[in-house]
Amino acid sequence: MSRVPVTYLFDYEHCDDLTRPYIMQEFADNGAENLVLSDTLIAEILQKPYFADTLRRDLESTGMRFVDAHAPFGIYQDLNVPVPELRPNMLERMQLALRIAADLGVDTIAVHVGNSRPEYFSEYSLEQHHEAICNSIDTLLPLAEKLQICLAIENIWFPTNTAEKLLDIIARFPSPYLGVCFDTGHANLMSKDRGLSESAPINAWKAYGEVAYDDQILEKLLPHIVTCHLHDNDGSIDQHLLPGDGNVDWKYCIAALKKAPRLKYLQSEIIPVRCKVSIARLCRIFNALLK
Repeated sequence: MSRVPVTYLFDYEHCDDLTRPYIMQEFADNGAENLVLSDTLIAEILQKPYFADTLRRDLESTGMRFVDAHAPFGIYQDLNVPVPELRPNMLERMQLALRIAADLGVDTIAVHVGNSRPEYFSEYSLEQHHEAICNSIDTLLPLAEKLQICLAIENIWFPTNTAEKLLDIIARFPSPYLGVCFDTGHANLMSKDRGLSESAPINAWKAYGEVAYDDQILEKLLPHIVTCHLHDNDGSIDQHLLPGDGNVDWKYCIAALKKAPRLKYLQSEIIPVRCKVSIARLCRIFNALLK
């Protein structure tokens, strides 16, 4: 899969202006060319607009580049915010995130449509959450098309972001600037009932009935995948482990992704500091995985 650029996430919240370019140089020295414009970096630009110029200098000095991004996410930042009074701020933040990403040369951005958490917005049904998501896409897509940046909506493990929900959104808004970010770790969590008493999907579905396990998520989403988050787990929680440190079927996943007609980027979504993974080992494992 050498024709598809590989991009690398880093948890930059542990960096300052001295260590961040050092980290970028480490990636460069280990053969990487592309980095993810993370939600952390976008959030910092939202707070301090001049930080975008700092990042440009970091990239120039290390020879790296941003090509894909992850939008800021969370309860009040995701597309499913159903409360009318809260939606304008959410949409304005997301529009700013799209502009920031485009200004830094990014052409795909992973977006969380939102998670159905009963402790938040419990008075709203799943159908109302879904309509809120679609209304958000309806607002954001014209700007994405203008900026030529693809919104890549991501499979997670909640009832609001199953393969079927994402496919319905794609069907409602046919556009080259709307696609899917396929997350291997999230798909692994949802692939089957592992007989656990507690897991991320079990907790997410408690208020909504039986977990809708699905071992065909990749196949269903394949025609629309524009980017992907590659990481591993043991099937219980979202661990963001190195490939091979969990039980994702990597041989199958990579073979399938080779057939994705819209695929633009392969992203390492290992979280290096949190998972105590060296940049050298990370790059080495991904080079072997994707050769």
